[in-house]
Amino acid sequence: MNAIEIRNLSKNFGEKQAVSGLNMTVPVGAIYGFIGENGSGKSTTEKMICGLIHPSGGEIKLFGKEHTDVDVRAKIGVLIESPGCFPNYSVWNNLMLQAANLRVENAEDEIRKVLKTVRMEGAAGNKYKNCSLGMKQRIGIAMALLGKPALLVLDEPINGLDADGMRIMREVLLDLTQNHGCTVVISSHILGELEKIATHYGIIRGGKMIREMTAEELEASCRTYVALQTRDMKKTKALLDQKYARVEQDESGYLRVYNAKEPEEIVTYLYENGVLVNEIRTDKIGLEEYYIDLMQEGK
Repeated sequence: MNAIEIRNLSKNFGEKQAVSGLNMTVPVGAIYGFIGENGSGKSTTEKMICGLIHPSGGEIKLFGKEHTDVDVRAKIGVLIESPGCFPNYSVWNNLMLQAANLRVENAEDEIRKVLKTVRMEGAAGNKYKNCSLGMKQRIGIAMALLGKPALLVLDEPINGLDADGMRIMREVLLDLTQNHGCTVVISSHILGELEKIATHYGIIRGGKMIREMTAEELEASCRTYVALQTRDMKKTKALLDQKYARVEQDESGYLRVYNAKEPEEIVTYLYENGVLVNEIRTDKIGLEEYYIDLMQEGK
């Protein structure tokens, strides 16, 4: 069974079409990385999944049922934009209010459990306004976890976090799927972090899904390249441009040669033309570069 099945989904705001004919499939137990530029329709799609706005057309099914079904709605936890917390209330009291809204039984026990899940059990007495950004994001996830949802929809939960905050968030999300049976849909612009945890991806542009794939399919699709450095990078690039169709210099100063058969082939070619290679390796592009290439293809 799939946690989410969307077919031909659309949403109009007046004359503007934010989502157009979108199809989306999220298997149960997946961490689904939902990727797209600002204004591509990610948040609008997530809000329709969660029932916060109504579709103009199409179909959304959650766990095989219509997304408007009362029982299936109770299976969803949501963090879109920011948690709705009272700044002068403690973390504990904010969670107690949310538990009351959801009519959670044994609220105190459940709150202890979700705080432990998001690594916040020692901060229950802190005022929300005094919490760091990373703590606030985890509080939002804790609120979304009340009621034991089977599906979490998270909009940009790792943006703005420092390295330690991102590490903790990765651990939390992996724990939720592997040990708590949750399915997670997560949007983020930090693709390098998303690549570390996502099992599936959906790439949206202009309100349309342009590609869905598993992490394994992404790995197979990412092109290999040879990265190298020499003492005379200008001459090296001029020589490589004569032989290879795509040669680029990356942010680290390495020249990348795509579509080369073997590194030895490049070393021999440059040596024959008076250039010695100082360093050379074979690597693959990651999710971020794959995404950028895909966007450029569309343009």
